[in-house]
Amino acid sequence: MRSSPGTHVWLLVIAITSLVIALSPDGLEHHLLHRNSSNLYQLSHHPVRALLGSAFWIADPADLVLYALLFEVFHAPVERWLGTLRWVVTVATAHIAATLISQKVVLEAIQDHDVPRSMAHVVDIGVSYGIAASVGILTYRIPRPWRWLYLAAAVAFFAVPLCTSHTYTDLGHAISLAVGLACRPLTWGVTPGKSVALEPPPRAH
Repeated sequence: MRSSPGTHVWLLVIAITSLVIALSPDGLEHHLLHRNSSNLYQLSHHPVRALLGSAFWIADPADLVLYALLFEVFHAPVERWLGTLRWVVTVATAHIAATLISQKVVLEAIQDHDVPRSMAHVVDIGVSYGIAASVGILTYRIPRPWRWLYLAAAVAFFAVPLCTSHTYTDLGHAISLAVGLACRPLTWGVTPGKSVALEPPPRAH
């Protein structure tokens, strides 16, 4: 946990908000989820809160265990490898880019009358965009030839739903994966397969 503090602080916040959702009556749960969504309505009225808040809530508290596992498998190794700052830059860039682009697609679909106007108020929260970004950048930590097998599996995992379901969330996942892959310059200077070294604690004299 010392080597990936950001991952575990983020996970702790999600655990707290999930507990709040689990203990809230239906009316309050609905209000909290909508208030912290990054949908078109919230982005147009409260853009900073929408982009930031949506990264700390999940719709179903029962999914917390799954997200905890995904954080340990993907976020924690990337943070240990690249350091907290570069990891944050990667996931934040992906989260913001995927949210804005996918919601722009929703806006255009509403304007073209392809989807109902209620899509502007749909609940859009969760941490999956950040996970997809970590999946992408983690590609460069895996040695060849396993790197190409991992990359093919990651692309297939996110591309198949995009091609079959065509939802804005699937588009956001694909964008986040692409952002993670595009963040390769952040891996320069870091030896593949090795983590950023932690400074040893000071010794008493």
